[in-house]
Amino acid sequence: MINIIWFAMMFIGLVVAAATGKIDAVSEVIFSSAEQAVAVAFSMISVMTFWLGIMKIIEKSGLIHWVVKILRPLSVLLFPRLPQNHPAVHAILMNMSANLLGMGSAATPFGLKAMQELQKLNPDAGSASDEMCTFLAVNTSSITLLPTTVIALRAASGSQNPTEIVGTTIMATLVAWTTGIIAERLLRNFSRAGRR
Repeated sequence: MINIIWFAMMFIGLVVAAATGKIDAVSEVIFSSAEQAVAVAFSMISVMTFWLGIMKIIEKSGLIHWVVKILRPLSVLLFPRLPQNHPAVHAILMNMSANLLGMGSAATPFGLKAMQELQKLNPDAGSASDEMCTFLAVNTSSITLLPTTVIALRAASGSQNPTEIVGTTIMATLVAWTTGIIAERLLRNFSRAGRR
């Protein structure tokens, strides 16, 4: 569907440019935008390398395991029906920890592993369990303390203070996470009421 939307936007843009006699401006913008994209990509490499190195140090130092210990009571609250020694809980906690520390690329394998383990506990393989829906809400709206990718993009774009968004990011992700959990619980109860 998204491909159709992109194609429609480009097609409409070309038609409007041709109708208004500005078709040469389109080719000029295409080449300048491609040049700008390459420049931003190269300038992001150093910043991303730095932040990924910091995240690797956090991971190797064992700090992520401390974060897992801190988050364990939250997993009991969010997933009360899961046995706390189950591999799904460990994968969920590692996913939450990686997302909390801004390591989205490290969080993805843990998220996939968590879903696989949750599927093993799912009594109805044809639909998502309550725990799977809760994890999806937690994962997609995760609280982030260090938005490394956004910081890198801001630095690459010439921002004077690329880290000034950290406080705003923490608040925005906290609100998104809380909203996601509340919405999941309300929809779960609504779905159960509809089945009765």
